[in-house]
Amino acid sequence: MASPSLPVLSKCSVVPHRKSSLGDLKLSVSDLPMLSCHYIQKGALFTVPPDSPLSDIIYLLKTSLSATLNWFPPLAGRLTTDADGYVYITCNDAGADFIHVDGSRISVRDLIGSGSGDVPELVKCCFAFDRTLSFEGHFKAILAVQVTELADGVFIGCSVNHAVMDGTSFWNFFNGFAEISRGLKMISKTPDFSRNSVLISPAVLKLPAGGPAVTFSTDAPIRERIFSFSRESILKLKAKANDVDGGIDAAELMGKFSNDTWKNPEGKLTPLVSKSTAEISSFQSLCALLWRGITRARNLPPSKTTMFRMAVNCRHRLEPKLEPLYFGNAIQSVATYAAAGHVVSSDLRWCAAELNKSVAAHDGAMVKKYVENWEVEPRCFPLGNFDGAVVTMGSSPRFPMYDNDFGWGRPVAVRSGTANKFDGKISAFPGRAGGGAVDLEVILAPETMAGLESDPEFMQFVVSN
Repeated sequence: MASPSLPVLSKCSVVPHRKSSLGDLKLSVSDLPMLSCHYIQKGALFTVPPDSPLSDIIYLLKTSLSATLNWFPPLAGRLTTDADGYVYITCNDAGADFIHVDGSRISVRDLIGSGSGDVPELVKCCFAFDRTLSFEGHFKAILAVQVTELADGVFIGCSVNHAVMDGTSFWNFFNGFAEISRGLKMISKTPDFSRNSVLISPAVLKLPAGGPAVTFSTDAPIRERIFSFSRESILKLKAKANDVDGGIDAAELMGKFSNDTWKNPEGKLTPLVSKSTAEISSFQSLCALLWRGITRARNLPPSKTTMFRMAVNCRHRLEPKLEPLYFGNAIQSVATYAAAGHVVSSDLRWCAAELNKSVAAHDGAMVKKYVENWEVEPRCFPLGNFDGAVVTMGSSPRFPMYDNDFGWGRPVAVRSGTANKFDGKISAFPGRAGGGAVDLEVILAPETMAGLESDPEFMQFVVSN
């Protein structure tokens, strides 16, 4: 289904204040698989003072974007493929798109939605490059910033090529953009553009003429809802997963965890199992709750193999470690497998422990194993729910999504566009209240969503929106 649209008041290309001196950046084995994925679409909703002229806000954001691109020259570049098939980001100052859209008949409340948690369709019109594949960065802007003026606020939506950056890099850019907008002369966290790790490979990804195609149906019916979990609710869930009575005083571990796979001699994917850590983390507990609830709602045959797929940050897993602000994709998609019958008949702790085992398994050696497997068979990332039994967790509650202020205070809400959404796709956001609260953006087939909403084990931990 096509996204709704709003009148475009102006559109232009914004180039950096200074000419870029950064050379071409070769795409890595974590970047290249994303060429078949949609552009990342994330943005923030703000209220603004009623006496702030929109013309001043647009001018501020446009000039601030130009200054911010000085620190992120790849976002003003284009993708290029050389004669040998290697793909690069050429930092040629071609510019980023800047679009001003009229949403003056829409209020902040209209974009937040009702207490049901369902995400309003209007949110989709707050982003450019709807359903644009990252391969198209060869001839389209790598970054598009859409500013949608509202009756009582603004929505700043960024669409960024997913082969160029992951969530860590995205939010570093977004927050740097906010810093420049509120008057800082330079950003506080400078990205690292090095290309000297094991992720840079001599392998060539061969693509069909005209580029790859998206690997999932964009027309299948889905519902999109935000489920909110307070810190207290998550601590109770963690205690349940750890079989502990009462509250837990341990520090929150909000990282993502998953297990890797390898190809055995018969060519089958086999889970890599390792000993579990002593304590099941908050996020593992929450993922286990979700895995069980969705599997029950899908009413799968007991023998059906389910997969809980997660994207993990590899920056700190490699040896030597990548810089925390390494620019690009430094993620790997890894999965935990279990029969549907085991997922729904075992207790929460069992599911959480399966995820917990992967923490020790996914170390630097496993990151390198993933790279080696990809080099044997270079391919784009097969995003989607191919057999109706997959749950895919993306984004992270550790991302600093609310740590930005363009001059009007912190965001009221953070939302995403239509990009890369299919039955079973979940994105984890920090709750606006902070302190360990988490919001889950859940995309499911309508009948599965209805089943999850009526699941007492799942809903007892959800707080009202």
